[in-house]
Amino acid sequence: MKQTIQDSVLTALKSGQELTSTQISKKFGAGNPQSVIQSLRFSGHAVYLNTKKNGTRKYRLGTPSRAVVAAGYKALATATIN
Repeated sequence: MKQTIQDSVLTALKSGQELTSTQISKKFGAGNPQSVIQSLRFSGHAVYLNTKKNGTRKYRLGTPSRAVVAAGYKALATATIN
């Protein structure tokens, strides 16, 4: 079974790699790397964009802060009420 672009990027991030948008485009064939990252975030993965001292921007997989988790639960609670 062939992996999707999202699956391939997630596997790379889980292995500790930090990826630029250009790397996601070239290595995984993503036409829109930001869309790939957005879909990973929407599926619950904590993908962060870090800017290095030289200006390079790289995506990495991390652990969400308590504030982010709390905001998610609050959003879910509010959505079920409305």
